[in-house]
Amino acid sequence: MDHFKQISTFVDVASRGSLSAAARAEGVAPAMIGRRLDALEERLDVKLLQRTTRKIALTSEGVSFLEDCQRILAELEEAETAVSERSAKASGQLIISAPAGFGRQHVAPLIPSFLSEHREVRLTLNLSDRVVDLIGEGIDVAVRIANLNDSNLIGVKLASNRRVVVASPAYLKRYGAPSTPEDLLQHNCLTFSSDGSQRGWTFKQQGKIHALKVDGNMVCNDGEVLHDWALAGKGLAWRSMWEVGAEIEAGKLVPLLEEFSAPDNDIYAIFAQRRHLPLRIRAFVDFLRHAYSKPNYWRHNAN
Repeated sequence: MDHFKQISTFVDVASRGSLSAAARAEGVAPAMIGRRLDALEERLDVKLLQRTTRKIALTSEGVSFLEDCQRILAELEEAETAVSERSAKASGQLIISAPAGFGRQHVAPLIPSFLSEHREVRLTLNLSDRVVDLIGEGIDVAVRIANLNDSNLIGVKLASNRRVVVASPAYLKRYGAPSTPEDLLQHNCLTFSSDGSQRGWTFKQQGKIHALKVDGNMVCNDGEVLHDWALAGKGLAWRSMWEVGAEIEAGKLVPLLEEFSAPDNDIYAIFAQRRHLPLRIRAFVDFLRHAYSKPNYWRHNAN
């Protein structure tokens, strides 16, 4: 007798509470259900159910076995769904959220290619630097640049990313380069301000992470403006590699204090739940991850 059928019958009987209920649901005689259970217990050489004419009761072995069987059947169902959806077409409305600067440079340009592969998907891209409420705002996928090591969020890492202090060659020729984070206090630092509060620049020193409050005569709440000021030689900026990688490669910006770099601030796709994700969500996440993993992507697609 089919081993899988025995197991699924056992789970069905345990869930419904009787052989007759399981038989009615499947459209077979109760005797057939009984024979499957007998064969299962004989094969395992263990009593799983105490059966009477009116009810059943799980033995202690049956309780443990039921938990394992339910998990296995659920995983099998999920695997079957996943493989069947791979041959299906992604379709429906897809709502994406991404940080403004990153979204303009590294999400929006990829969307036409994604939609050319998935013609039955309609996509909305919302660009915002605030942390969106995925469920409350109906967001399918949020692209975020963050450290999720201690987070309860569900997500898939799309790419590594680190932040680095940069300056133009012209600025360094005039003012010199800092050797330690503390040297930044003697430099004009182009700082980001949100709601009137300036963010510290994070470094690793003596194995510990700490934020250094830097200062300068130019402050902005838009990272792209800070980036442009750094290119123009107005000061030092603390930027992500996704933003400045190509210009470092081209010699337009110079990375500084790399030995003091803080842990990566990686790029993730965040969604409300991991299981039973619609095909359109999985397809989009896989598309981004594949694009970002291409050799030299970050060198050729920054700015």
